[in-house]
Amino acid sequence: MKEYDHNKIELKWQKEWEKKKVYQTLSAEKAKKAKKEPFYVLDMFPYPSGAGLHVGHPRGYIGSDVYARMKRMQGFNVLHPMGYDAFGLPAEQYAIEHKVHPSEAVRRNVATFEKQLSIIGLSYDWTRKVNTTDPEYYKWTQWIFLKLYNSWYSKSSKSSEASKSSGEAKFISELIKIFEKEGNNKVNAHTSDNVQIFSAKDWKKYSELEKQDILMNYRLAYEGHSEVNWCQKLGTVLANDEIVDDKDGKPVSERGNYPVEKMRIKQWFLRITAYADRLLDGLEGLSWSSHLKEIQKNWIGKSEGSLISFQLTADSLQLGSLEVFTTRADTLFGCTYVVLAPEHELVKKLKSNIENWDEIGKYIEHAGHKENQERMDDTKEKTGVELKGISAINPANGESVPVWISDYVLADYGTGAIMAVPQHDERDRAFALKFNLPIVDRPLVDMVEITNKVGGKIVTKYKMRDAIFARQRYWGEPIPLYRDKNGLIHEVTKLPLKLPNVKSYEPTGRAEGPLAGVKAWTAKGYETNTMPGWAGSSWYFLRYMDPKNKKELAAKKEMDYWNQVDVYVGGAEHATGHLLYSRFWNKFLHDLGVVPTEEPFKELHNQGMIIAQDGRRMSKRWGNVVNPDDIVKTYGADTLRVYEMFMGPFTDSIAWSTESIIGSRRFLEKVWRVAQTLRSASSIGPADFSSEKSAEVLVPSHSQRPLEHAELRYNLEKLLHKTIKKVTEDITNFNFNTAISSMMIFVNEVERNNLQLTTDNLQLFLIILAPFAPHMTEELWQQVSAQQGRNSPRSPGLKMPQPRGSSEFRPFPNESIHLSEWPEYDPKLIIDETVKIVVQVNGKVRTEINIQNDASEDSVKEIVMKNDVVQKWVENKPVRKFIYIKNKLVNIVV
Repeated sequence: MKEYDHNKIELKWQKEWEKKKVYQTLSAEKAKKAKKEPFYVLDMFPYPSGAGLHVGHPRGYIGSDVYARMKRMQGFNVLHPMGYDAFGLPAEQYAIEHKVHPSEAVRRNVATFEKQLSIIGLSYDWTRKVNTTDPEYYKWTQWIFLKLYNSWYSKSSKSSEASKSSGEAKFISELIKIFEKEGNNKVNAHTSDNVQIFSAKDWKKYSELEKQDILMNYRLAYEGHSEVNWCQKLGTVLANDEIVDDKDGKPVSERGNYPVEKMRIKQWFLRITAYADRLLDGLEGLSWSSHLKEIQKNWIGKSEGSLISFQLTADSLQLGSLEVFTTRADTLFGCTYVVLAPEHELVKKLKSNIENWDEIGKYIEHAGHKENQERMDDTKEKTGVELKGISAINPANGESVPVWISDYVLADYGTGAIMAVPQHDERDRAFALKFNLPIVDRPLVDMVEITNKVGGKIVTKYKMRDAIFARQRYWGEPIPLYRDKNGLIHEVTKLPLKLPNVKSYEPTGRAEGPLAGVKAWTAKGYETNTMPGWAGSSWYFLRYMDPKNKKELAAKKEMDYWNQVDVYVGGAEHATGHLLYSRFWNKFLHDLGVVPTEEPFKELHNQGMIIAQDGRRMSKRWGNVVNPDDIVKTYGADTLRVYEMFMGPFTDSIAWSTESIIGSRRFLEKVWRVAQTLRSASSIGPADFSSEKSAEVLVPSHSQRPLEHAELRYNLEKLLHKTIKKVTEDITNFNFNTAISSMMIFVNEVERNNLQLTTDNLQLFLIILAPFAPHMTEELWQQVSAQQGRNSPRSPGLKMPQPRGSSEFRPFPNESIHLSEWPEYDPKLIIDETVKIVVQVNGKVRTEINIQNDASEDSVKEIVMKNDVVQKWVENKPVRKFIYIKNKLVNIVV
């Protein structure tokens, strides 16, 4: 028997697949001529960090590859590409730590990743590879940014698409024409706060700098001041989704766990809030997990409520009004105090009237060191300080209530101030109980009625904020804008604006990037901040459709053909980052007519994490990393693939076990033995196939059971077709572990009964195993196909897989198994002739019996009542009811 040498087999077929371009995707034009439907299967592309891959990384890649391989064999033109998200903090930090230039670090790391991905046997079309640091790629990232810069969001849409009922993006040139004609009084746009009204006459009088500032209130990419998350160690601003809490609850950077503090600086932003409603509404039509949808919904945080003004006083002195946002205006009569966020602008304005300012100042400083997640944690004890000397007047009943500041109120949500009703809100109650504030039970009123009565208004608020789109780092896409000597901003018309090659690229630690120190750069007035790490990943799925196009982001015919990603695979940790930003960019490009669909990803699957055997995340820091290269060398890529898909449900996190991988190896060795037995038997001589039954499934070899076991043969045939059905459905639903389990059951049945498969049935089994173990099945397929001849055992009437383009079944040693046709199961063979049903007496299970499938109630009753166990429990008692649930259960009531 030929030995299963995985190293030799896997290297052989990887070279052969590359040489024959087995996995190369057809262009739209060629695919249409070949009448092939598209199917786009995509992995979230990796950051090429210096550490390379550990065994946890390939889990998602293997899962998507299994799916892509099946779809390819089902006749689809499959787009299954790979690339590298190589700009941003991970690559730059690695370069700093290893004292190499980021470009060199990326080159080395990409080479490492590519080698590791290749030996796992992933069916990527490498001709479509992208790298976000390639100027020919980020040329189009810059192009999209300029489109955002030159667009505004109109809330008045004329589109017939229901998804655009809340508005759509339009070119800024259209807005300027409106300003020139009639000012901004009638413009229904998504803007920055407190935009002043002006007429057409006013617009004409404004200077170019004043016009520039006004337009910044409308642009979808704009410059503005904001309080940001500043990381001194990384020397850059971080988005909220790039920050985590350390063990003490303090905010730190996700990358490196460095301290983060608040700082107010001038920044570039993207007006993602304009798309808040469409981002919410679009979730409904997506095949994503309810958990991930809920994460995005909570992040966007849409709330409908009322804006209500409370008058502030100090003794008899009127201090102006405080506007609060509430979703429960109906509880206004129960308000017993008002709370401001420590950062609320009114707090400092009221300083001269506050009697305990020293205490207030210390609390504000303390709150500034807390991240929002910690402040909103309901399990933590409430803290706060009363603004002594200040009161607020409840507009509903004229009562005076105290004013407090507390960090459980956030400045960037609502108005940064709340009316506290401890009778109806748990957080307000906890606060009131701690500080001995009144809790009163007052009758509820109609929300709209009371809002109108006190002069308030009904509004909609969102938690989500506009996305900061600038980093004070070197390694990122340059922002293609420059300022002239008068401060006017201009676009860079010739793209790409290439990142200069500099020796010193370390962060400055100030609110300016390293490019500010490059004289040749600043002499031209170029923007010195670079784009964030998520810029290139917000549209990469589009570039794969047409990666070599120098004239367009991607040709319209390619985008129309591929349409959108059919199945996307990646981590749920990207829910509020990449998965939100890419949806935003795609909707924007759809508004401009660039892409054909609103949503980029139709179906999304999140793989669970593979953790180390010690229960922690795999990390060089903990010394618990398992390198996939070592596993492939020892056990084989196919074994690694089967094990990672068999470990448990695809979405579950699970601990790695090198000991357990042996079970997957043994399964593949069993398959190898079964196939080799067939080859040995084929060389003995022709078997007698004069009768149909004898040729049905099995052929005897030296030690195999005789052919008279017809029932055994027939049951094995049925089991194969059930396995085909099960594997097909399980791959479709990403239930890879149960698909493998069903194949293991089939192979165990063959070995347990010492049986031999026909050539046809072995080939069918190899095809459904091929997505999981592509190398071994390719080797066996070629061996069996090369020996297939007139004397090989066949199954009459069985629909066999065909090589693509062939008109009849034939031996095809040069045709890859991965280009063969996915088998269809026979519906007649998956139906069981007998079923096992449960028998209860007075609701208690007493036995199980086998009956004919779909048997009538009368026939079942006759069998059941004659059963010895049933007779024992009935004991001649009168039967009051005989309840039969077809093919499942009988309950006898006596």
